[in-house]
Amino acid sequence: MNGETVLAAFRAESQRLYEKVCGIPEAEWDRPSPCDPWTVREVFAHLTAAVGRVGVMLAEPEPEPSGALVTAAGYYAPDERFSPGVNEVRIGAAQESAGSYDDGRALAEHFDAVWRTVAAACAKEPPERQVRTRHGDAMLLSDFLVTRVVEVCVHGFDVAAGLGHPPWPTGEAADVVARLLLDGRPYDRPVTVAGAGWDRTTFLRKATGRLPMSASEGTAAERHGLHWLTLG
Repeated sequence: MNGETVLAAFRAESQRLYEKVCGIPEAEWDRPSPCDPWTVREVFAHLTAAVGRVGVMLAEPEPEPSGALVTAAGYYAPDERFSPGVNEVRIGAAQESAGSYDDGRALAEHFDAVWRTVAAACAKEPPERQVRTRHGDAMLLSDFLVTRVVEVCVHGFDVAAGLGHPPWPTGEAADVVARLLLDGRPYDRPVTVAGAGWDRTTFLRKATGRLPMSASEGTAAERHGLHWLTLG
């Protein structure tokens, strides 16, 4: 996907997420999220750290040019990075991070500062800029930023559900995530099951495990072109 398009989606979705949480009452942050055992506060701390990794990667030396670059879809391959052991570490890190802020508003303000810093840094980089993930993969920055749009959008579903709010994805981010799930195609032909069509947000929530999907629905989604991602 075009790097400028992905960056615009990252900006839009991050701004939307901040606006949705910056004013919620403190008690709301401790509601359970769909990402058991995380609370809303903990899943938000996780996605904040996930966004912040971009800045860490850009501060490191650029990988030597190589033909073995991992794509955004390849980043979600079912391998060690999504193993039970790694997920346990991921869970504990988010819980520890969530406890380091005075309150939810402080966490929200930190996220707002982090994503803005990341967006500004990415805007200065050339299209061919490569980064190395914490798992050792070399990727184009633009492809890694696609995965950060996924983090903010999909965990935004989790935050919204934990708060009891309707999902709020921006059109820009929803299009980026849909194209990742559909091998570059937009979601322009609604998946139809038993005569009912899914809108794009419903498709995204089902395809990422945020809503249940039956076997028949999964078959219909695969006929539509769904490429399954492994998500932690």
